[in-house]
Parts: sequence; C-alpha cells; structure tokens
Amino acid sequence: MTIQLIIDGGGDVPQEMMDRYEIKSVPLNIHFGEESYKSGVSIDLPTFYEKMKQSDELPRSSSPSPNDFYETYKEIDAHRPILVLSMTRGLSSTYDSAVMGKDMLLEEQPDREIKVLNTKTASCGIALLVHEAQRKIEEGLSFEAVVSHMEERIEKTTTLFLLKTLENVIKGGRLDKMKGAIAKTLNIKLLMRASEDEGSVEVTEKVRGDKKALRRFIEQIGEYAHNVEDRIIALSHSNDEERGRKVLGAIQDHYPFKNSLFMDVGPLISTYAGEGGLVIAFFRD
Repeated sequence: MTIQLIIDGGGDVPQEMMDRYEIKSVPLNIHFGEESYKSGVSIDLPTFYEKMKQSDELPRSSSPSPNDFYETYKEIDAHRPILVLSMTRGLSSTYDSAVMGKDMLLEEQPDREIKVLNTKTASCGIALLVHEAQRKIEEGLSFEAVVSHMEERIEKTTTLFLLKTLENVIKGGRLDKMKGAIAKTLNIKLLMRASEDEGSVEVTEKVRGDKKALRRFIEQIGEYAHNVEDRIIALSHSNDEERGRKVLGAIQDHYPFKNSLFMDVGPLISTYAGEGGLVIAFFRD
C-alpha cells in the first residue's frame, strides 16, 4: 500500500498537488487577539490578509497539538506507512507535536510504520520536498528507502527569503523601531535564508533598493547550485502573484531549471514577510 504524506500548516503546497497526491495537512492555529482560527480550515488566505491589514498588532500562530497530529494519523489505514514532512524546528514547535502524536499512535498500534522528519524549511520548501517524495514513491521505493532519500534531500535543500517591506518585522518586534525607521528611510531590503544546521531564519544581506535586492535574490541561486537542468525551483509569494510570476520568469531566464512550482505563502511566513515577500527553494549541489 502506498505511503501517506502529511504536512502541517507551515508548508505551502499548491492545492492541485494536495489533491493529486491526496496529501493531508495538520493546520496551525492563528490568533487575532481573542479570535482563533485554523489555517486553511476556518480562515482562508484572502481573509487572513484583510484581517492583518486591519489589525494594529500582528497575528500570533501556535503549533498544532500532539492530539491534532494523533487524530490525523488515526484517519490513515493501519496498513499504510506515514511520512510526515514537518516545517522547520527552527521556527516552531510543530515538529515536536508531530513526534509526540506519533508516540501516542505507537502506544496503541506499535506495528504502525510512521516517520516524522524535520525538513529545516517552510513554505515552498515543503512543496519541493513533497514533490521529491512523491517522485520516489511513484518509482516504487520501499518506505525505508523513501525516508532515507528524503533525509538526504533535506540536507541539500536551500530556502531563501526576500522581504519587500519591513513593516511586519518592525511591528512584530523582530527589528526595533529606531533601526526599522532608518532602514525604511534608506529603502533597505532584507535577504534571508533558512540556516543549514537548525533551519532557523537568518539575515544574510541588507540591500538598498528593490531592484538591486531582486537581482541579488536571483544571483544567490547560482552561488548554491550550478547544474540545475534536472532540478525543480519552487517559489511562493506573499499576496502578490504578479511580482511572484515576474521573479519566477527572471529566474527561469537565468537558470535552466527543468520545472517550477508556484504558490501562495501561508499565514505563518506572511505574518513576518509582509505583502510582496518571496520565498524560493531548490536543491543545492
């Protein structure tokens, strides 16, 4: 029986992929003041962006509970292996909840095959890994072989971020207001990446001007990967499809990627990236 793939709300995967591969997602909890929602279930992205615009404070997010994962695991046929591709532990405790949910399941059903992987990425990085996992599943690899391959691919995944605006990182306290005011005056853009060790997000460059920042964003790909003819590039955008498609086109003009994945950024990354933020993910050399 084929492997069941499960992601969480920190991963952004095109709906067409979710449906075609029958992927399950365990949603994050999103809090606007006293109001709480489940990402992709009780609040959609247009509503999320509208509420974020209207709010003086950024929404908060919290990981699913271990029981949320446990209940999702229980929905899967007992004879079907489960592979969970969890968002980076460097941004959330979601991975820990997924592991605790797995332990709850194995207490009841010790013969179940289930593996939870810390992907060290988020957003479109999860889509890239889902695509790769499904490719190996369709090749007929065993569960153990798919898990081993994905562990290796996770270590080769590069995830880069570009913030168009600093409004949300200032509002969220990630950049103090004085520094933020100076950066805004100078039109500073932040280039960031998911670190290779923990998958936490770190600033790599501060670039003045949007055009220069976009140029560096694209140039960075060539600093991590060279032979990309048989690889996929994944890009997600924060509520700016036109900008996202334009940048994806520029990437494809510069590098001969075999194919691309394109999608919206979900609530977790959008909270800090702000509108116009971009994420790209690819396998490095």
